[in-house]
Formats: sequence, C-alpha cells, structure tokens
Amino acid sequence: MPSIQPSDEVMSMTMAKHIPAPPRAEAHPESRIVHGLVLRDDYGWLRASNWKDVLRDPTVLPAEIRSYLTAENRYSRALMAPTRELQKQLVKEFRGRIKEDDASVPQPDGPFLYYSRYRRGGEHPLICRKPRASAAGKAAREQVMLDADALAKGKDFFDLGDAAHSPDHKLLAWSADEAGSELHTIRVRDLASGSDLDDRIVDTTGEIIWARDARSFAYVRLDADHRPSRVYRHWLGSEQAKDELLHDEQDAGMFVDIDETQSGRFLLISISDHETSEIRIADLAEPEARPVTIAPREVGRQYSVDHHGEDFLILTNADGAEDFKIVTAPVADPAPRNWRDLIPHRAGRLILSHVCLKGRLIRLEREEGLPRIVIRDLASGTEGSIAFEEEAYGLGLDAGYEFETDTLRFIYASMARPAETYDYDMRSGERTLLKRQEVPSGHDPAAYRVRRIFATAKDGAKVPVSLLHRVDTPIDGSAPCLLYGYGSYGSAMSASFRTNPLSLVDRGFVYAIAHIRGGTDKGWRWYLDGKREKKTNTFTDFIAAAEMLADAGFTARGRIVAHGGSAGGMLMGAIANMAPEFFAGIVAEVPFVDVLNTILDDTLPLTPPEWPEWGDPIRDIKAFHTIRSYSPYDNVKPQAYPPILAMGGLTDPRVTYWEPAKWVARLRATMTGGGPVLLHTNMEAGHAGSAGRFDSLKEVALAYAFAIQAVEGGWPDAVMAAS
Repeated sequence: MPSIQPSDEVMSMTMAKHIPAPPRAEAHPESRIVHGLVLRDDYGWLRASNWKDVLRDPTVLPAEIRSYLTAENRYSRALMAPTRELQKQLVKEFRGRIKEDDASVPQPDGPFLYYSRYRRGGEHPLICRKPRASAAGKAAREQVMLDADALAKGKDFFDLGDAAHSPDHKLLAWSADEAGSELHTIRVRDLASGSDLDDRIVDTTGEIIWARDARSFAYVRLDADHRPSRVYRHWLGSEQAKDELLHDEQDAGMFVDIDETQSGRFLLISISDHETSEIRIADLAEPEARPVTIAPREVGRQYSVDHHGEDFLILTNADGAEDFKIVTAPVADPAPRNWRDLIPHRAGRLILSHVCLKGRLIRLEREEGLPRIVIRDLASGTEGSIAFEEEAYGLGLDAGYEFETDTLRFIYASMARPAETYDYDMRSGERTLLKRQEVPSGHDPAAYRVRRIFATAKDGAKVPVSLLHRVDTPIDGSAPCLLYGYGSYGSAMSASFRTNPLSLVDRGFVYAIAHIRGGTDKGWRWYLDGKREKKTNTFTDFIAAAEMLADAGFTARGRIVAHGGSAGGMLMGAIANMAPEFFAGIVAEVPFVDVLNTILDDTLPLTPPEWPEWGDPIRDIKAFHTIRSYSPYDNVKPQAYPPILAMGGLTDPRVTYWEPAKWVARLRATMTGGGPVLLHTNMEAGHAGSAGRFDSLKEVALAYAFAIQAVEGGWPDAVMAAS
C-alpha cells in the first residue's frame, strides 16, 4: 500500500527561502445598526457594487477587487508550489479512473435510443441517438445531435444545460451557460439539417418542457435579481418578447421550476421554498392550456405530483405525515379535500420520491439510513422491493422517457463498488446488468473495506458515519482522515462510489462521510433537528464524528482534514471557530460563511427563499441572534486556526465570491497562530467550478494536495508565522 509521501527536505527549504507575504486586505470599516446592535464589517468593500453585471461579464469587476483576488491566487499558487508534481500526479490518477470515451446507457423513446457519450480527450458530452430497431445484420447508425466540445471551443467557460428532444423527434432544444452564472440561453436545432433555428431565448434556468405538438415549449426566466420567477411558453419562430407568460411569481421567497409527469400529459410548474410548495399543471396536449393549481400553498405543506390514468399520485407531508405519504386525487378535481391515502405515513420511513409507470407506482424510500426501491401494482396493491445487503450504499432511479413499459432502470453503487446500471423486469423480478462503471486504471473492490458506524452527539443522538479504507490500512490511530460533511436543506449524503477519494485512500487515508443533522439521512426529523434554531446540531454532530473516528482508532486528533462545500462550507467555517484543534486542515469550497450579512440582504438572489431554512433575521430578532451566534465570518476569534483552503467562483450567484474573500481577510487579521490560510478564486467559473470534466479535476487535485500536505505538516514555521 502506498503511504503518504513525506515532506521533502529540499522542497521545504526551497519553499522557506521564497515565502511570499500573504495578501492583506485593507480594512474599510462599515457599520450599521440592526435590532439595536452595531454590526461592523471591515471588508464589505470586496463586494463589487456592480456584482450583477459581473455575473454576466466578469471583465467588469472593479480593478481594486480583481487586484486583491489575483494576489490571493498568486499567494495560494506559491504556497502550493511544492505540491505541483503531486497535483499533476493526482490529476493523472483521477483521469486514469475515467473511461474517456464513456457513454450513458441508451434510453428508449419511440423509434430511437437516446444517450450521451464522450470522445477520448473530450471535456464536454456529445448528445446522440440511434434507431431503436435496425434491419437484420445492419448496425444502428448513430446521429450526433449536439457536439458540446465544438460549442465550447474558444470559450473560457461553457456548461451544457438541458438537451430535450421534441415529441416528434424532429427537433432538439438545448441550453448552455457561458459564464458560470447559471444564466442559460436556449436554442433549437433542426435534427434533419443539423442547423439551429433563429429562436434564441436568454436569461433562463435552462429547463425545457415541450408541448405534445412540438410547436412550443415552456421555460423559466430569471428576473433582474437573478431569481427564477416567471414561466413562459415560447412558440417556435416567434421573438422572445412575444412569449406567453404562464406564471409570474410575486413572492421573492419562492423558487420556480418546471417538469412534466412521466405520462407526458402534464406540465408541472413547481413553486416552493424549503418548507412550502404549490404545483400548477397545464395539459401539454392543449396548445393554449392555462395552468391550474393542484393545491394552493399552505405554509409547511409540501407535495410533488405524478400522473396515472384518471388520478394524480401525490407525495406529501400533509396531515402530520412528517416522513411523507402518497395520496391519490382525481384529475377532474385534485383539491386536497379529495386526497385519499394510498401509501400511509409510517414514522421513520422517509419516502424520497415517486414515479408512475403504466399500472405501477414506484417509490424510493429510506429507512435506518439505507435506501430501497418499492414497486406497487396499482390494480392489486401487491408490492415488491429492491434492496442490497451492504453496510452503506447508494441507490437511484432512472425512469427514462417512456410510460408504457414493464422495465424499470436503477443504479446501485457502494463506496467500494463502482456504479452498476440495471434494467429490472417488473413482471418477472429479473435484473439485467446493463453497465458496470469502468475504472480503466484498475479497481478491486475486495481491496477496500466499507463500514457504517455511529458517533454519539452532545444530546445523545446517534450520527451515522460511512467509511472507506483499504483492508491493509492499520486502524491504530495512525491513519489520516478526510471527513466530509454537508448537513443542510434536507440533502442526504449518499454512500455511493466516488473515484477521486481513492487517491487519498490508496495513500493510507480513511475517507469518511458524516451523515449529520440538517440532512434527511435518518428521516425528516433529522433535517428539522438541524435547521434554524437547531442549526448548531449540524456543527456539533460533525465534531462528534471527528471525535469518534479518533477515539475508535480510525485516525487521531490533528490528523483529520475536514471538507465541505457551499452550505457544507459554512459547516467548515463553524467547526474552524468551534474546534480548530481537531483538524490538520480544512477545505472549504464555495463556502457560505458570511451568513448573517447575506441573509440580512433581501436583494441577493437566494436570500428570501433561504429564510425558511435559516430564519428571517430582518423581521425575527430571535433568528437574528441565532444566526449571529454561529455565522462563521462573524465569529472569527483571536485563536490558532488550522491550515485552511477556501475556494470560490467569481460568477457564482449562489455563494458570491466575496464570502470566502471576506472570511479569509478577517481570519488573517484576527488569528493568533496556525494557518496558513489560502484563498483560490476561479476567475472564469461559478458555483460548480470548471465545467469541463477534466478541467474540474485540477481543482480537486488542489484540494487533495492541500489535505495531504496538511496532515504531513507540510508548511515550515516561517510560513505559519507569515500567515
């Protein structure tokens, strides 16, 4: 088993000799009074006054801010220079585990099989199809409908959004983001000629739902505050200014998105925040159909809809069904008074999602932290399930395009076992393996051990932790550990296969995922116990997981690198303030660390919809004090901090670039020791980082090289002092 490469003496000496001074952001104090308290911000100037323009055109970033971010990038590169070869090696390993000419398993739809694939060396996918049935002895001829590599050529950033073929299979509507700001432009391609039509729809979320006659499609447009608020119907050949408005959301606290029922009959307009939902439907076979509401929004009531025959099947938490239930409602009058229980609520069994195929209802649910698929025959009421015996695994549904089918597709993976795609015959119960994820450089699942253990939280709650390590890694406290966490919005962390962490595990790391409160890993109550006034449970659960891993000998205090992104980056900032001594290093990607200032600013794109998750500090003084008590930026204190790598994206509309920038500036000005603290800002990308499948590996390599250097104590004392 390869061990972690020890710090190279020559490397350290060279590094110490050429230590650059860390950038020091000037303090320009700004003060305001909120709820009778003075809030001071020394680094608010890092927020560009023209930030909305920057989302569209990064070149308009003010010079003084660009200069500071550039200096931080230069400093990070200098401190990480000794790991340059390691980073190259990591990228080589990551890339070696990717099948470069990989393809998705084709999905049938009418006369065609639709799929995506990559060419060897390609960064972006090719969207393809081939005839479903070919003449005897003749191979099906592929049609490349869209070549995203060609579309991305010459662009600093390109991310393909949706690619939706029309019901008559003659057109392909596709969307792309060319700045990283999640502003997608929709175009329509004639599949016979290969040319795009004149239609060009700007400032959209990228989602596309076709009408059945293929003469129009629905889309969501972002407003001036970058919020998805309006749903339009676009008629082919017309100007965007003439598009028909289907829904205009007046509540800035609600997200709007679109989908369609699996039957293909109804457009679904979903309006929701993190605790309330409303769905409006329109018949896709009626060109002029106007949306009709299933159930009006009612605070705390959530629901999602699919369709079968004369009924809607609705997944909901109505009537106290905390872990959700499924009800039926007649299409003719789907109001809540007509909802009838089909799958009753059962505490501890969280129903995650559902889909209807002809004659059947399929649901994905989780109990005791493990997922399973349950198939119900709607005529007889009989049920069967698909589950696996491993300690920790991931399971997902891929319903495809068709409704009238006896085949269900699902994907299974564990932390050690690559993803397997199966077709499941719902009549016979037979499983057919269609594809096993290839790892070209080689992978032996038997060389690894997957475990699921439990940490005890401060209040006695049992926190699941999924682990992966090599079977020959000594469990004696000597191994370093990368501990990943998220814990927000009810998102559960799947214990599925990830190739990149193998580069750490093969170097002797234990890779761990803490299934902390704020997610739904143990049911909806697990989520409720990690939000708003109970948010600190998320942080203390993570610290408890770190403590348990050390006490059980999987690692040791001071040998753990914490890792999280976005809201998980907020977690990183909180645990850095609360328990810095536990961690050898912290990697915070696009970290939501300036929580109080952000949630107090209702002009930011996501702030109003976030209030149900965090609380509304503008109108609720208790929420204000709760957020202020843990907001990482506001709780930086004069203490030693572990080495920290913060990573941001200039055109990120979700966690704006100035959040990590301000946090790093305050850390440097306040901390009394430890470090170093690094800030890396991707000047050409947004929340998800680089869009290309290989370009993005460089950022992962930077994070992992930082983790390796952190556990090896790879920074000389002079660097620590300079930080």
